[in-house]
This record gives sequence, C-alpha cells and structure tokens, in this order.
Amino acid sequence: MALIKNVLKNRRGAVLIISMIFVLIFSTLAVSLVTMSGTNVQLASNQHKLNSTLSAAHSGLEAMQYWMDRITIPNSTSPSNYLSTVFSSLQNDLAANSITNISASYSGSTITIPPVMLASADNMNFEATIEQLNNNTLQMDVIGRSDQITRTIRVNYNIAPKKHPIFDYGIATKGPLHLQGSTEVNGLNDTTEANVYIESTNNNDALSLTGNCSIAGNVSISNIFANPSVGNSSSIGGETGQDAIDNHVNTELNSIDFPIPDPAAFEHYVVNTFDPATDTTTDMTLENIRIPADTNPHFSGHVTLKGIVFIETPNIVEFTGNTEIIGIVIGDGDLDYPSDDNQLIFRGNVDSSSVSQLDATFGNITQETGTFLLAPGFDASFGGSFNTINGVIAASGIEFFGNAGGTVNGSIINYGEDPMTLVGSVDLVFNRSGITENPAGFETTMVLEFQPETYSEPVP
Repeated sequence: MALIKNVLKNRRGAVLIISMIFVLIFSTLAVSLVTMSGTNVQLASNQHKLNSTLSAAHSGLEAMQYWMDRITIPNSTSPSNYLSTVFSSLQNDLAANSITNISASYSGSTITIPPVMLASADNMNFEATIEQLNNNTLQMDVIGRSDQITRTIRVNYNIAPKKHPIFDYGIATKGPLHLQGSTEVNGLNDTTEANVYIESTNNNDALSLTGNCSIAGNVSISNIFANPSVGNSSSIGGETGQDAIDNHVNTELNSIDFPIPDPAAFEHYVVNTFDPATDTTTDMTLENIRIPADTNPHFSGHVTLKGIVFIETPNIVEFTGNTEIIGIVIGDGDLDYPSDDNQLIFRGNVDSSSVSQLDATFGNITQETGTFLLAPGFDASFGGSFNTINGVIAASGIEFFGNAGGTVNGSIINYGEDPMTLVGSVDLVFNRSGITENPAGFETTMVLEFQPETYSEPVP
C-alpha cells in the first residue's frame, strides 16, 4: 500500500505538467481559431465589397446602355463632331425626361458621367467616361465603386447608320395592297423575302386577293380595324381563304416608320440636260441626265441610261421600248404633295444593273448602291417584264400590270395612301441575299451600336 502511494505521489507532478501542456495547446488553438475567424470575416467582407463593386459597374453599364441606345447623330455630322453631338443628345435626353441623378460634362475630348449613387451602404456608386477612338468607334469605361474599392468595365460602341426595318419586307405600302388576276409574290431564297407590310391607316380595306393570286410570305397590317380579304383560289403563306387570313395575316403590329427619300442628294451628279428639240428618244444612251420640267418625253426603241436620271416636276416620262438602266432613276417630287402630273411609266422590258457596274469615270456614283428608283411625288407603273431590278423601288404610287415581273433585289416601297395594285399576270420575286442594308437616297441617322464582344475588365 505504501508503494502504491509513493507511485501516485510521484505521478502527480507529471499529470500537472501534462495538464498545463494541454491548457497551453488549447489556448493556442483558441487564439488561432479566433485569428482565422477574424481573417475569414475580413476576407468575406473584402469579397463582398469586390462583388458589390462589380455589381455597381454592371448596374452602371446597363444604365448607360439604356441612354446610349437612345442617342442619334444626324447623318450630315462630321466625324470630328461625333463626340460633342453624343454629349448634346445625351444631355438633352436626360433633361427632357427630368433625370437629375445622372448628369454629364464634356471636356472637348471626354464625356464624363460623375458618380451616380446606387446605395448609401458602402457608398456604392458608378461613374463613366466616353472617348472617341476613331471615326467609327467610341470607348466607354464604367467604374463601379464600393467604399474605396473600384472595378472598371470597358466596352466599345460602333457609330453606324440606323437600319430601317421597312427594308426587311419585300413590299411595304402606306396604302392598301390589292392583287387581282393571277399575280404572284415570291421569295427567291426563302418565303420570308416575300413578307408584306401594310399601314393603310385611312382605309380598312387594307388587303385583298381576288382571282388566283398568291403571296408566299406573311402579311403584317398596322391597322387593327383592317378587314383583309382573300379569295378561295388565292393564298398567303401557302394557305387559302380564311385560313390564310387566320394564320398568315397579323393586324396587331405596331406601325413602322417609312424612311424619308432624299432626291436632292443625287442632283450634284447631274452634268447633262435632255433637250427634246435636239435629243432623240430612241436608240440612244443618256448619262447623268436631267429631264427638265414639262418635257414629258416618250422614249421608244432601245434606250440606255447610265448614272443618274434626274426628273424634274411636273413630268410624265414613258418608256415603251427596251430600257437598259445602269444607274438610278430619280423623281424630284414632293412626298407630301403627289400629283397626277408626275408619272413614270415602263411599258417595255427593263434590264437593270447596279451603279457599282459603272466605270471609274462616274466617280462616287458607283458607291450609291441599293436603289433603282426613288421618286417621291410620282406614280410609277410597270407593264413589261424585267430580268432583275437591282435595288429598291420607291414612289408615291406603284402599279404593276399585264405581264410585268421579274426579280427585285431589294424592296418595293409605296408612300401613297391610294391602293398599290398588282393586276394581271404579274410575277414578282424578291431576292434579299447580299442587298445593301441602307439603300442610297434615304435620309437616315447614325446610331451607337453596342459591341458586346469588346467587354473587358481592365486592371488599373
């Protein structure tokens, strides 16, 4: 018993030492855990601020995209004035909409958007700068901030002509569209090339197909009160009668703006004047010619027209022979005041080629692509066949009759309120492959096109 007591007595010191060691270890672990916990809290806080900063930058990017998408630049603006015009447009738009939390300033080379508060917590905000890189590109930096941490998003905008959706249709008319006889409207590559848009605001008889007529594409009418009529032997989208109306005619589309034609843009190309007293009207070639008012020429036989044919008002110009056109026919009429005294009549066969096929002596005319006939204030009638019309046909009244037809590389735009008619054995085929997106001769504005592929997060 004494031996056991001595052994236990000797071990008491070891137990005490071991206990102290464990206390020390656990204390060290506790301190380490507290330190690690504090570090993790700080890391989480920093990560939260980083995420908040990036969120602020993305919010700023979305806000700036909204306002940048609304900016327009007149087509006549020189590239050196693009940035100042963007600033003016942005500033005016913000003021017009009573936006006070976003403002802008312009230094002559940089547009600056000062900090815009997003959340008072952590002083979360964004600011932006816009600079012009070249004649066609703007660079925008959006800086997000949370406390003292910042993140930057950089994107580019291209400055490009606004695309008019009206040119997405084969036929677009402000007045009704009436097809009679055995007329056909087809697409060369796809049925959508033969889609039709009708405004017909003042006439509920917006669409009628009688006889054995067909439209390969779909029809959109912006007049909700329109009463389309499709005979049982006629079809739209491959279906006849009421099924064609139910499945291929949409009367709930919002109206689409028609681009404003600008005949005056071509007048400076004209260098010659047609003189009926000395110039023949058959078997002749005319280049960059002006046809004076009240001339009323009747061209028969084979006629070749090159460059610009600029027709003053009033005038009734008739082509009854074979007409070869390597250029653009311009009618200098008033879009708001069309007249029966302004007519372009093609009764013979028409063969058309793009101005890009002209030789170098025609200068910049070769760049004026995408348009065949631009004649506001004129009625245009086609009664003969054609192989190809290379460009848009635009007039204040349009009629196809008899055996007229062929391929149209572009759209037919009717600005008149009276019905556009296709009567007889008319056969129109629309080819939209490789056409000019913005045909020559239509007023347009420049817009800012966001380039998502340029997104980056530059490191300060």
